[in-house]
Amino acid sequence: MALQDMFKSLVGGIVIFLTGIYRVGDRIEVNSKSGDVMDIGILYTTLMEMKEWVLGDQPTGRLSAIPNSYVLSSTVNNYTKDHPYIWDEITIPITYDSDWSEAISKIANITERETKVVTQAAEKSVSKLGERYYTSKWSIEPAVFLRLTDNWIEFNIRYITDVRQRREIHTNLSRMLLEEIQDSEKVRLASETLDISIKEIPGSGSEKENQP
Repeated sequence: MALQDMFKSLVGGIVIFLTGIYRVGDRIEVNSKSGDVMDIGILYTTLMEMKEWVLGDQPTGRLSAIPNSYVLSSTVNNYTKDHPYIWDEITIPITYDSDWSEAISKIANITERETKVVTQAAEKSVSKLGERYYTSKWSIEPAVFLRLTDNWIEFNIRYITDVRQRREIHTNLSRMLLEEIQDSEKVRLASETLDISIKEIPGSGSEKENQP
């Protein structure tokens, strides 16, 4: 069994080198393990581990060695091969008594302004990607989608970002949107509230106190 696993890893290493499914420097996810490829050996691939107990796409500082055999039986997600851009979303709940049309306008303007440079770069990258792969028509421009819930209007802001700057751009954009909404008199953030009612239990101490 040990020789079989070693042989599979050896074959997996050959597949990696021949197909270029990932290379040193790529950001990948294999068998639920994410990280940046630091080294590709004959039997193992070494990653700078990401996520785990750390929120966002940030390294943990731990090195992970994954068997090359995983590429033969698992899905390999490569975040940077041929196209280093991904779509990200921010969700904002807005109250029903807010001016939702003004909220859309403010959110769209800020998102378009702050992601203009990366959107232009991504558009060129997608064009080059279409020269190598079949791709359907993608909408690169930022967009705001609405969803009605029982408690609020849910705004889903979709935009494209560089995979290595996702958390930074997400944070900066969230901060600007929050500041803009807080400064507005017509748009308010929603929060979930719970109504708690207390009933007297028959036979409780309060009844006994009223007895003669």
